[in-house]
Amino acid sequence: MRRWLQTRLHPAWYQGYRARPPYFEGWYFKLIDPTEHHRYAVIPGVFLGRGNSHAFVQVLDGVTGETAYHEYPLEAFRAAEDRFDVRVGPNRFTPEQIELQIASAERAVTGVLRFGGLTPWPVTLLSPGIMGWYAWVPQMECYHGVLSFDHEIQGALTVDGQAIDFSAGRGYIEKDWGRSFPAAWVWIQTNHFERPGTSLTASIAVIPWMGSSFLGFIIGLWHERRLYRFATYTGARVEKLTAAENHVGWVVRDRRYRLEIEARREVGFRTGVLRGPTGMDMGGRVPESLQAQVSLRLSTVAGDSTIFEGVGRNAGLEIVGELP
Repeated sequence: MRRWLQTRLHPAWYQGYRARPPYFEGWYFKLIDPTEHHRYAVIPGVFLGRGNSHAFVQVLDGVTGETAYHEYPLEAFRAAEDRFDVRVGPNRFTPEQIELQIASAERAVTGVLRFGGLTPWPVTLLSPGIMGWYAWVPQMECYHGVLSFDHEIQGALTVDGQAIDFSAGRGYIEKDWGRSFPAAWVWIQTNHFERPGTSLTASIAVIPWMGSSFLGFIIGLWHERRLYRFATYTGARVEKLTAAENHVGWVVRDRRYRLEIEARREVGFRTGVLRGPTGMDMGGRVPESLQAQVSLRLSTVAGDSTIFEGVGRNAGLEIVGELP
């Protein structure tokens, strides 16, 4: 029980020491170079199944849409007990840096990237991260954490023989763990606005609950060193939601603020297909783009005064299944 309490208060840490199959845990590193010509997502993780347990590192090229799933024996996965320090084979992942040594027929990626100025979702006893009090509910299908809304990158990677300098680029880190991804969801993320320091993460999904299900959502807008939260557990409500293949229109509000979100990816832009946990294996198909644009407007409910308005570039966008 003590360890469970400690890990819940540290969402970045590995949560699965006593987990039984089916179980997955994965960390998501978004990497954008300063020219914004190179966009990558690197996802290390572990899957515990009946006969198919293994560790992995996925790599998504957000420009070409190419993905590579690098599988490792379960024994190649190692995680520190008292901090976020994960190794998958020769690859190492911490909040401060990642070290990659991937060599396969699909893709070769080597190098070290260091991160500075991380901005994690605040953690308190009553609300340990982005999940709010739901983080304390045992046996939920999927848990979520935001380890850094926005930070600077230093260092370089060599990808299939091409050297890419990420120094002065921007990054984002989140994670998921549990039994399976939801049956349907929308996920939007961007931290590339006209002025650095603003970041959006937003998701809505079908959540199983006591033999039934409900549509739950979590949105965090980090702007001018302040976090604006809109979530099911905060009492916010959805005024509008439309989700099509390449477009999401979403308006939420609480007693004080209204947030208008419009995410769009152009037809013809290449979307990568990542693997996701299904409860049986890592065979789920997760189409993801890193080339979407997101228009935002944050305003006050009283008086409709605009607090922030802008367009986010290099946005991550996933639209999976059909929301009720």
